[in-house]
Amino acid sequence: MELHDLPPAEFAFPGPLRDTLVAAILSGAKTSTSSLVLGYERANEPMPEVGQRSAVLDSAGRRVAVIEVTEVRVVRLADVDLRHALDEGEGYESVAQWRAGHETFWHSEEVRAELGDPGFTVDDDTPVLVERFRLVHTV
Repeated sequence: MELHDLPPAEFAFPGPLRDTLVAAILSGAKTSTSSLVLGYERANEPMPEVGQRSAVLDSAGRRVAVIEVTEVRVVRLADVDLRHALDEGEGYESVAQWRAGHETFWHSEEVRAELGDPGFTVDDDTPVLVERFRLVHTV
């Protein structure tokens, strides 16, 4: 499959956070990611599947890499483990740091607008999609 035929993989929103995440993917530091299951439900999008390949988009919308999903799990927010948090490649040293960073993002105006819920908050029981992937190719 050609790079331009692959579905896009977008990490965060265009801007500094996405740039940081894409750089971590390209360096090999980031091999996992977390998403709200609710986001897939609200967008009526299928969740990723093992073996699925996608093209990583940078903040300018350019396809800069190909990743392949190697593991997909849905867990309670309270059950995200340290290995996953470390493998996100964002410098987290504990699950508490990971959770604080992700709560800040998930409670942002942008995420709340995307979900169509200005008061959205997460709690221990919020379903989170935890995904592992491998870098297949860089452009």
